[in-house]
Formats: sequence, C-alpha cells, structure tokens
Amino acid sequence: MKIKTFTADETAAGVRVDRFLAEQDETLTRSAAVRLIEEERVSINGKIPSKNAKLKAGDTVTVHIPEPVLPEARPENIPLEIVYEDSDLLVVNKPRGMVVHPAAGNYDGTLVNALLYHCGDSLSGINGVLRPGIVHRIDKDTSGLLIVAKNDFAHQHLAEQIKVHSFTRKYQAVVCGNLKDDTGTVNAPIGRHPTERKKMAVTNKNAREAVTHYRVLERFGQYTHVELTLETGRTHQIRVHMAHIGHPVAGDPVYGGKKYLASLNGQCLHAYYISFVHPRTNEVLTLSAPLPAYFTSFLSTLRQN
Repeated sequence: MKIKTFTADETAAGVRVDRFLAEQDETLTRSAAVRLIEEERVSINGKIPSKNAKLKAGDTVTVHIPEPVLPEARPENIPLEIVYEDSDLLVVNKPRGMVVHPAAGNYDGTLVNALLYHCGDSLSGINGVLRPGIVHRIDKDTSGLLIVAKNDFAHQHLAEQIKVHSFTRKYQAVVCGNLKDDTGTVNAPIGRHPTERKKMAVTNKNAREAVTHYRVLERFGQYTHVELTLETGRTHQIRVHMAHIGHPVAGDPVYGGKKYLASLNGQCLHAYYISFVHPRTNEVLTLSAPLPAYFTSFLSTLRQN
C-alpha cells in the first residue's frame, strides 16, 4: 500500500479531486482516481469526499494506492528455436514480433509463456512470476539470441557477467544514411525521455552510462549494414544511440523520425552473436544465429538498387 499526500495550491481551487489526483500523479488516470474515491481510499483534510468534490486552496489530499495484483504467466505451447540447452540454461533465437515477458496488454503469447511450457518449473525465480528465467531482454521487434536461466545459481552468475561487461553481445542492423567512418563508438548516457515517458533518450538527467561500438559491413548509399557491439545494456540502447548520431535503425517506428521506413514493419535489428562463461563449467560458450528472412530480404533489395 502506497500513501501519497498532496496540497492544493491556488491554481487547484475549484478543481475536482479526481482531476487533481490525475494531474499530480502520472501513474493515475482520472478513472483510476474516481475508483479510489469510490473505494474510500481518498481523503480531503482527513474526511472522505464525494466523487465530484472540488478543492479549496490549502486542502490536503491523501490517497491510499493499493499494490497491483499481478497475474501469473501461464504455459503456452509456442514453438521455440533453441540454439543451446543444458540443465542450467538455454539460449533461444527469439523471432521478431514476440514480447519477452508478460506485461500490461501482453499477458499471452510471450517468450515466457513458451518457456514455461518447455521448461515447466525449471526456471530461475529471481525476477518474479512474470519474468522467470529472464536474465536480459531484447525488444519485441528485435530478433535474435537471448539467454534464459533455469535456476537461481545460473541466473546470478550470468547477471554478474552482464554487470562487469564480460558478457559479449553483438547485433547486426541496417541503419539509415551513410556512416562517415568504418568503425566508431557512441559513448552517451541514456535515461528516460524528459517528455515522452515510453521513450529513452541521450540525456544527462537521471541517466546511466551507455557505450555502443559499431563496424560497417556493407554500404548502400542511403543505408548502411553494420555490426554493433554492446559494452552496456540499456533499454533501447542501440536504437537510441544510432538515432542520436543521425543514423536511426531502418524501420524503427519510435526513433526513426522522418527517416522511418514503414514497409519494414519494425526495426531491422538482429542479436546474432553471444559469448559468455558457463556458470557451472566455466567454459566459454560462443553462439550465433543467422540473419532472419526479413533482414536478408531487405539486404537483397538494397543490393539490387
């Protein structure tokens, strides 16, 4: 249960309490605020208000927000392309369009639903009931390799490798424009976008270090085929960094801007290579996944033009 308190200033005088709460707390919609008032979880100066109560300057509004009740992910018989598997972990080649774990609006058809069917109870529980076994993520419309931990021992060891940057992840992408240099590094901190909360951005405010290395594989004039190596693993890192230097990933609907190529139906980005130390055997595992059909088809089109 979260308890939040707000004080109405002069500008809030005459404003309905549900509207006031929605404006003060970005996690609350106006309908959610109405529901909390109806459930008598809101008070004004210590008294339960009516649904259409209006505020006066100086009023103290207190709201009790219950913790959300999260559903558990359920097993689904969804085919998986398994690149490697043993008793501690597995590596899957995730198709483009598949969400990694359940969240609002996507509780079915995710990679986790498929893993629960394939692995049963043999998944680490460190990340809770909605993200069992998930050590790291890739975006819904990014294809490629993803490691899944079958127990907490493996999960902890793999997470530590990611933390100390000894875990190698390489991607291939087609980006817009002709990169000036054959190799380069983008070292720019990434944090939440200041005004668009579902986006990330290069920013110095509440940001974390982010480093991406790139290498040109093939040039097509208006597009460039590149290999990208992550030194850090921030949300949307490659997409944000490439857009930041003026070369967004082709087909990226979020960061592509005016260069967005809708015909690709999502960003042309594939996690093709992964290398890490096996948590139990200490053996170095190096795995790769070929470029998927959507990617090779786009390259073929570019080569013909």
